[in-house]
Amino acid sequence: MSKDLCDIGLVGLAVMGQNLVLNMNDHGYKVAVFNRTVSKVDDFIQNEAKGTQVVGAHSIEELVQLLARPRRVMLMVKAGDTVDHMIDSLVPHLEAGDIIIDGGNSLYTDSDRRSKALEAKGILFIGTGVSGGEEGARFGPSIMPGGNPAAWPHVKEIFQAIAAKVEDGTPCCDWVGEGGAGHYVKMVHNGIEYGDMQLICEAYQLLESGLKLSADELHEVFADWNKGELDSFLIEITAEIFTKKDEDGAPLIDHILDTAGQKGTGKWTAISALDLGTPVTLIGEAVFARCLSALKDERVAASKVLSGPKTAPAADRKAFIEDVRRALYCSKLISYAQGYMLLREAAKEQGWHLNLGGIALMWRGGCIIRSRFLGKIKEAFDKNPNLTNLLLDDFFSKLLNDYQASWRRGVIHGIEYGVATPAFSTALSFFDGYRTERLPANMLQAQRDFFGAHTYERIDKPRGQFFHTNWTGRGGRVSSGTYNA
Repeated sequence: MSKDLCDIGLVGLAVMGQNLVLNMNDHGYKVAVFNRTVSKVDDFIQNEAKGTQVVGAHSIEELVQLLARPRRVMLMVKAGDTVDHMIDSLVPHLEAGDIIIDGGNSLYTDSDRRSKALEAKGILFIGTGVSGGEEGARFGPSIMPGGNPAAWPHVKEIFQAIAAKVEDGTPCCDWVGEGGAGHYVKMVHNGIEYGDMQLICEAYQLLESGLKLSADELHEVFADWNKGELDSFLIEITAEIFTKKDEDGAPLIDHILDTAGQKGTGKWTAISALDLGTPVTLIGEAVFARCLSALKDERVAASKVLSGPKTAPAADRKAFIEDVRRALYCSKLISYAQGYMLLREAAKEQGWHLNLGGIALMWRGGCIIRSRFLGKIKEAFDKNPNLTNLLLDDFFSKLLNDYQASWRRGVIHGIEYGVATPAFSTALSFFDGYRTERLPANMLQAQRDFFGAHTYERIDKPRGQFFHTNWTGRGGRVSSGTYNA
């Protein structure tokens, strides 16, 4: 490889792009950079990248000329049309065997389409999830690459060098699968992130409403939780958030408006779950909770009309905190179990060969949902690669069985104090539904057959045989086909 040529090019110098470039530079890779607002290139070279071997380009053509073959170009641009436009402007300057990498938060179906379209032109494509925020990008993110498998050997060394590492040095990056598999895994990661954040918010509100804890006391609780089973990045930063004071000396958290934004990846996860008929209820509730938070003006008006319970603070502070902690932990287990159900179903549907234990390992470091608990998921799949559901693993089933009384009390506390706990509650409902041998869906099927002749199966007949009853004596003998009323 010529000393003058660069190992990889990167387009898009927002904070994630810049930090990935500096990370690659730290690991000895020579990077060429380009940005559509060209002034950003010079600004970056003169400031953040000063003293590095990063090279600036002022056009796509110049960027491509700076690269060693096979040329590797990574896009860190806004998902959607921008990615397609950038690919269209790159392709005329590339040759067969060159590689385009989309490192943004693209929808997996877009990555699937791009991989196929570029393969037809002889260009290799990788759609990769990159998680960890600004700090992760700079010092070691979790990287989830998918796309054209022929591209992986050409980027593996760079990606695994810059990725976060777990305790034994294993990088939090490995090949996920073909087509849109990498971005699908990142989408589920983001959905789980939505769930984790909502669960923490519910725990925070329960502690604040049920015990009237101050920000300093809340900091102590979360810092303590972070030393045990809940040890994770999100619990750690939550503890830190409570320590930040505003200019007036009051906790900054108390001055932040309670309306949440979202970029759509949680919604994509929920939509995919609905499409695949997989009950990923907790992520769905986390998305809806953000939607409800956005109705600020309506909620303010409703608060003046609709009343809740008037309950004195809980008498046993220690027991209350432990109930909330266990409710949070159990609900988190359910969310990950649901996320893995979705990964398994999507893999079946798409023909992907996902390494489910390997994905847990990729999420162990660098990413937003990194936590001690992911090691338990890796162990579960190492023990049984054909595990149909994490809840059936010994560790998970024992913990849920042991903690469920506390978990139920945690949800009851929410009801008693009028605190909305959609994620805690749906997790518990899923647990109760999943462990129930006979659900009331027999009534549902009877209703469907009554009003629409949709038929039902019987417990005393083999599966696959369908029956219709003339419930009123006025209906006919004909049952429903494809038409659904």
